[in-house]
Amino acid sequence: MIEILTEEEFELMKESGKILQEVFKACRDQIKPGMSTHDVDKIAYDIIRGHDAIPSFLNFGTPPFPGTICASVNEEVVHGIPKKSRILKDGDIISVDVGAILNGYQSDACRTYCVGDVAPEVRDLVKRTEESFFKGLEFAKPGCRTGDIGHAVQEYCESFGYGVVRELTGHGIGTEMHEDPDVPNYGKPGHGYKLKKGMAICIEPMITLGERYIEMLGDQWTISTVDGKPAAHYENTILITENGPYMTTYDYEEGF
Repeated sequence: MIEILTEEEFELMKESGKILQEVFKACRDQIKPGMSTHDVDKIAYDIIRGHDAIPSFLNFGTPPFPGTICASVNEEVVHGIPKKSRILKDGDIISVDVGAILNGYQSDACRTYCVGDVAPEVRDLVKRTEESFFKGLEFAKPGCRTGDIGHAVQEYCESFGYGVVRELTGHGIGTEMHEDPDVPNYGKPGHGYKLKKGMAICIEPMITLGERYIEMLGDQWTISTVDGKPAAHYENTILITENGPYMTTYDYEEGF
């Protein structure tokens, strides 16, 4: 189902998105070597519940997801389960994917953080994954197609020799976390679903330092690169307006 939202509903989406802005600021300031991924999960949980919002991911799916965030470390692409036993080390990267529901409306976003002294090629991967999001964002406006977004992300990332994950995509969002249309990170210009004013979507490049191939681990949630090389992930919730895209989960003043 594709929802076409009113201006009033857009305002509700913005309020939900502001909660995730707060989560990301706290993660940026507090993530460090020696923390567990469970510690990071608690940061997000406390902020979301402190706003009387609901963590979107908690108990979602089958089997029920046990965390507020997906905490994906190094070669883990997405859906890493937060654990007290998973300790972040100097040189790691961690993707924090998180959602919140406020007044019935969803927000969904992700940032990848460098933990301590990260290898230059991995730091570049994180930076360029974020940059690829903004390449795609240029086409998040009425009349453009999902293929335009995907092509922009793919062309930028593959110019550096990175892998672009194909099995996982961005998506529509509104009163449900995952709605139509799919928003792939690859594609052909002029192809795919045509965007309309009033839609809300998530663009979320998932980019690998090596090959693009992925596999699910035995916990039935965590998805990792097959070759064991690092992956980065960057995402925002975006409102499609007549004046262009508006990111609800992005702090425009801080640029974060």
